[in-house]
Amino acid sequence: MATDWLGSIVSINCGDSLGVYQGRVSAVDQVSQTISLTRPFHNGVKCLVPEVTFRAGDITELKILEIPGPGDSHHFGDPHQTELGPSAVGYQVGINQNGTGKLVKKLTSSSSAPQNIPKRTDVKSQDVAVSPQQQQCSKSYVDRHMEPLSQSKSFRRRHNSWSSSSRHPNQATPKKSGLKNGQMKNKDDECFGDDIEEMPDTDFDFEGNLALFDKAAVFEEIDTYERRTGTRCRGIPNERPARYRHDENILESEPIVYRRITVPHSVSKEFCTDSGLVVPSVSYELHKKLLSVAERHGLTLERRLEMTGVCASQMALTLLGGPNRLNPKNVHQRPTVALLCGPHVQGAQGISCGRHLANHDVQVILFLPNFVKMLESITNELSLFSKTQGQQVSSLKDLPTSPVDLVINCLDCPENAFLRDQPWYKAAVAWANKNRAPVLSIDPPVHEVEQGIDAKWSLALGLPLPLGEHAGRIYLCDIGIPQQVFQEVGISYHSPFGCKFVIPLHSA
Repeated sequence: MATDWLGSIVSINCGDSLGVYQGRVSAVDQVSQTISLTRPFHNGVKCLVPEVTFRAGDITELKILEIPGPGDSHHFGDPHQTELGPSAVGYQVGINQNGTGKLVKKLTSSSSAPQNIPKRTDVKSQDVAVSPQQQQCSKSYVDRHMEPLSQSKSFRRRHNSWSSSSRHPNQATPKKSGLKNGQMKNKDDECFGDDIEEMPDTDFDFEGNLALFDKAAVFEEIDTYERRTGTRCRGIPNERPARYRHDENILESEPIVYRRITVPHSVSKEFCTDSGLVVPSVSYELHKKLLSVAERHGLTLERRLEMTGVCASQMALTLLGGPNRLNPKNVHQRPTVALLCGPHVQGAQGISCGRHLANHDVQVILFLPNFVKMLESITNELSLFSKTQGQQVSSLKDLPTSPVDLVINCLDCPENAFLRDQPWYKAAVAWANKNRAPVLSIDPPVHEVEQGIDAKWSLALGLPLPLGEHAGRIYLCDIGIPQQVFQEVGISYHSPFGCKFVIPLHSA
């Protein structure tokens, strides 16, 4: 009879969409194929409604957790008797090959506090006969595994199904869930099998435990160990790893010597390069002796003029804008350079520079006053300059009235100081100051009095002279003097140029 199931505690699995319900059977209708549970639990949480009803088509699996005794069949509505827990005695319904039902696997445990489900080896089995009416109600459900509900803090435990070896001989073997499912459930038991009551009630005190760690004492112990063993530990606080620039060597090398150039006389002024190398200044007498010895060894004046012209023109092209200004797309914006030269070697160096600038598509205007007799070096340079597109003028009236891009000053000479009193010199100085263009001085001399033209840049040859503030920023060019020539005049020399022919110098 259907009434035989009333009061039983069952677990109904309705699939993934509806979940698992557990409760005490309150009604079974064979005509409409429905079953009702009173005070139900849904997925371990107590439902808000007092009773739920299920259709047979919605039920995927049904498990009988407890069958009431002979005296308990009429008390299923008692509130004290409808509380569910892991203390219930569980049964599973199976169907054998002959069509007769058997109810097997009775779990015995206490009915008070929540209990852990015993292991397979500790379970005692007991066979209970199932009536044909009970078989009709449960024959459509498959015995897979048991999911009892725990009321202790809504904690649910999942357990493995009983092994086929412990089943009743007359019981049909249920559909196996596979080895993989069994392995996963074993892992679940290992992870979630501990009693929830053993968890601590208070939170972990992170600050208190952190205060127990004495960092200063640990670091002192590390330092002591390093000093004793001579080793270095990684990750020491407050110690940053060395950072290197792109042009620095990571491998350790010999200590850097920044003073590689020494002169035989006292130095009145020192300069330094971008790399920190010290470049001392030399007197005009020592500089003149150096050029004379170099000329005796083969570095003739013509070679020196050519080298000076190349270095000065490279610097001037950079000051004019370099590739941004001088390219085929800017032919309508050719830079204009005014070249002021005197009748001396410094003037010949300027003419050589103007020739190289004209060869690089720069509009050059050369000013050189007329003289009855000129140096041979100037005559040779003028002959070469005349073959370019550069313009030579001897009157200041022919110089442009509008500002030019750059003025190159080669008017001064240390040996011909009387030229500064000439009218053409004063007029040229006045024009340069009025034009307001930046001025580049090539090989300027050291003046005890103020110069007529204040330069923005000055280019020194070989070694710098002790130039003053009116010389602007000092640059040094390599004119090809060999190292033994420096040693011959008493200068200990090591090239500070590196990969360049023109380098900037800074006041040390």
